[in-house]
Amino acid sequence: MKLIDSKTLLNLAKSYAGEMMAHARYSFVEYGARNEGYNAMADIIDKVVYNEFNHARMLYTYIQQASNKTIDNIDICSGYPFREKWDLTENLKLAAEDEAMEVKTYKAYEKTAREEGFIEIADLFNKIAGVETCHEKLFNDLYAQMSSGTLYKKEKAVVWKCSGCGYEQEGKEAWDCCPLCKAKQGFVQLHLGETV
Repeated sequence: MKLIDSKTLLNLAKSYAGEMMAHARYSFVEYGARNEGYNAMADIIDKVVYNEFNHARMLYTYIQQASNKTIDNIDICSGYPFREKWDLTENLKLAAEDEAMEVKTYKAYEKTAREEGFIEIADLFNKIAGVETCHEKLFNDLYAQMSSGTLYKKEKAVVWKCSGCGYEQEGKEAWDCCPLCKAKQGFVQLHLGETV
């Protein structure tokens, strides 16, 4: 079977559209975090935004390899989430849910690609699903810390580091204003995987 005639090509196109939408949605979440003064969180989310761009780039590369001719249009009919609003905490939760849905989708697309004999593309879908699983965990962690008030407060002392100047200080809570460069608390690097 040729890729141009396959269901895998349609799945590549749906995935490309989905990754570009995720890229945009998470850019909005990153903007919201930065706008609310959570610069360190915004920097973390910005890395996810860049990951989504690269997923789209790889998917697009395979789409372009489907034909020696220009592909003018791939008609796709697919649903994409439009749930995020302008509430940062809620958006973190919704982003985690979106990533979980993407993992399920990529696993189904991987199965189809394998059945159609496109092993390299199946492996791509599998690898992207693995990254999306990490994104889901990241967004869940950020959501849990934001909603529980533990983003800058821990049960045990940790080292807090300013992402602006590199100043470090140990304690159970991050400073409101960096003692060295006077950056606001939102510049303090986050401790991921530590909800208490």
